[in-house]
Order: sequence, then structure tokens, then C-alpha cells
Amino acid sequence: MCKLSQSTWSPMSLHPLLMDLCGRHFRWVKPEAGTNRTKPITTPPLLSRVNGWSRPLNALQVIAWTMFLFMTFTSFGIFIPLLPGIWRHVAYTVTSGLFLFHLVVHIMAVSTDPAEPNVRSKNYNQPVPILDRSKHEHVIQNQYCHLCEVTVSMKAKHCSVCNKCVADFDHHCKWLNNCVGSRNYWCFFCSVASAVMALLCMVVVVLYIFIQYIMNQDALRTDPHFETITDENTWLFFLPVFPVRIKAPVLLITGAAVLVLDLVKLLMLGHLLLFHLYLSAYRHAPP
Repeated sequence: MCKLSQSTWSPMSLHPLLMDLCGRHFRWVKPEAGTNRTKPITTPPLLSRVNGWSRPLNALQVIAWTMFLFMTFTSFGIFIPLLPGIWRHVAYTVTSGLFLFHLVVHIMAVSTDPAEPNVRSKNYNQPVPILDRSKHEHVIQNQYCHLCEVTVSMKAKHCSVCNKCVADFDHHCKWLNNCVGSRNYWCFFCSVASAVMALLCMVVVVLYIFIQYIMNQDALRTDPHFETITDENTWLFFLPVFPVRIKAPVLLITGAAVLVLDLVKLLMLGHLLLFHLYLSAYRHAPP
């Protein structure tokens, strides 16, 4: 059995595999000798994309916004209003703060143009040329991009999706529909971290509601609107503004569905957050 020597392994070797969760694209310019790697030929967009709002939109980007709206709707309209007394106010304060912070940094990460300074100074309405392989073996040579036709920094890479050079390129995130580089990395990181914390809060809230539903349902009926309801199988959604009567199975099924979605997203985002924390610690570790 073959074993990797200690000198050939590094934590960065895990980077390509783990970053697939966020849609990393690698710029394979020249295949290694002796390999049979084949990649589908993709045509880059004629114009460079400015940020995550530029067309075309990505399906994962739409799913991310749909999930955010769904979690906001169910959290503040269904589950948090069922919490008793002081815990309801604590959950409103903490969760709303996390949701708002996540919304702000997420929009910033999507809206930021992560391109190189020399690229941002150009006119994005001008078409990007197609690389002539007979003249240039690589897209970037000697810190000059033959597509963007500008001088770039050492860590810049030309993203085939956005069709421009990105400063300190980390990856192209399909959920943001934007590249992540030095200009928006911390917005991206804070977006992931705040999403993980918000999901943890909602998992705790939903689990508490399930436990109290089994142990003591009266603890979930402290809202004054429940005083007029005598049927223990009847519950209220959208308290306290627009109470809607529903039956217990609807509450349980909704709670189970939200809990499963929360756990799945928590697994994905938590894994990504831990990986970036690990990378940060590895980069700053003494040699």
C-alpha cells in the first residue's frame, strides 16, 4: 500500500475537495504530462461580470435567498412567538440581530466587485478577447493577463465564470454568484459564521418547542390569544399580529421540516466555517 510521506502532505491538499461546497473553479491551463484529464470546453461570457447581481443569475443563488426568506418567515412567524415569557424576547433579540447582520454582510459579499484594481478601472462594457493558445500558453504570464490585458498581482487568478482577474482569488461561490477574493472575503466569512449561529439558535428553539409539546404544552400557550382557545389540538401561527388557527399535526410537520432543513444547512455551513477557520490558523501558524 502506498503511503504519502510527511514532506508531500499539507493541509492545503484538502482545499480542492472541501471547497466544492461553495463551487470552487480551478483554472487548468496546461495538463500535466502523462495525465488523461479531460475537461468539458466551456465558453466564457463575452463581457466580464461585475458582481453577484450580474447576469446570468445562478440557481443556487436563488435557492439561498429562498431559504433565507423561508427561515425568516417560519422563525418569527411560527416558532419564536410560542416561547414563554422572557425567552421569547431573548430569542427575538438574538435571532433578529443575527438575521440582520447576515443579511447585510451577505449583500455586501454579493455586491462587491472582487476584481483587481487595474481591471476595475476598465470599462466592463468592452468585450473580453478569447485567448490565442498559439501565442500564449497561459492566461496570466509574468503577472500580465492576456484576457483582461492588464498587469495583475501575484495572487490574482482569472475566473472563467466572471471572466476577469480577481484579487487574491479564493474561489467562485455559486451561492453568492460572485468570486471571493481579498475585497469581499471577510464579508463572505461573516456571512457563513452568522448563518451558522442563526441556524444553531433556531435548532435550539425548535427542539425546545418539541420537548415542551411532549412535556408541558401550557408552557407554549402563554400568549394572550390562546386564552380564547379551549381545544388543546388547536394552535396559532403568526402571533401576535395575525393569528391563524391550525391543528397540531400542521405544527409538528412544519417543525420537523424546518428542523431537518436547519440541520442539513448547519452541516454544510458548519463544515465550511470550520474549514476556513482551520485555513486561517494554518496560514498564521509559525513555520
